[in-house]
Amino acid sequence: MSHDADTPKDVRSAGGETGGMLDARRKRMLYRCQHRGMKEMDILLGGYAKEHLAGLDDAQLDELELLMDVPDQDLFKWMIGSGAVPAEHDTPLYRAIVSYKRDLIASAR
Repeated sequence: MSHDADTPKDVRSAGGETGGMLDARRKRMLYRCQHRGMKEMDILLGGYAKEHLAGLDDAQLDELELLMDVPDQDLFKWMIGSGAVPAEHDTPLYRAIVSYKRDLIASAR
């Protein structure tokens, strides 16, 4: 079975499954992060997921799933600092995604 060329090797082997295949939960999360509907969020969350999904534990995956349930417009406001992040979403994972966004912007300059 061949791997998708767009899926990084470290993400394909997430979850320790035999054959190096991405486990079903992480596959769903990667897809959801890359297909939010708002291009900016697709790039930000999809990029973060491609780079970090393999290293997330179950609790962090739970946090990411909660973030995926937030409407794009709200999440985008939080990410750019024009809206307050509710306490239930202001988690270490959320802050790691914001840090990823800052690094992404800095590398584009």
